[in-house]
Amino acid sequence: MTLYVPPGWPAGVHPPGSEEFERSAIAWLLEVVPSDYLLHGVLRRHPVALATLARHHLQACVDGARTGYRTARTELGPHLPPTAIEAVLTAYRNEGQRLAAAAQAADLVERALHGEVFVRQTSGGARSVSPGRPSRPSRRNSNAPAKDPGAHRKPDTPQPP
Repeated sequence: MTLYVPPGWPAGVHPPGSEEFERSAIAWLLEVVPSDYLLHGVLRRHPVALATLARHHLQACVDGARTGYRTARTELGPHLPPTAIEAVLTAYRNEGQRLAAAAQAADLVERALHGEVFVRQTSGGARSVSPGRPSRPSRRNSNAPAKDPGAHRKPDTPQPP
């Protein structure tokens, strides 16, 4: 069987099921978290814990970059020239994209460490299967009714036309 990794899988991490998967996953995860995390041996002994911590850390970084981007003009506008503000926004966009990709990769690695198997679909997509649990159909393939986007509104709130 050919080992498969889904789109967004981190470079340098061997596919799940290979001999080097866990070692390479730990090495990559330690690269994407602050270096002080190396002080905690429990994270090396329990890769699932490291992956969960990395996922939370990276998601917090993504959230921070989004907040910084939204508030940069008001927070920095009085202190920086317009060209510097644009450069800061460019930095937030670039780092935000990098962080979002790393957060997605950490999620994939964590899922693989939990035992999910990624399977290439003949349609070109991918799905994952957790051992012992049936795979969940995606929303677009489901016959379940779509959630009403206005269901959370108060009754007296006017609805858009």
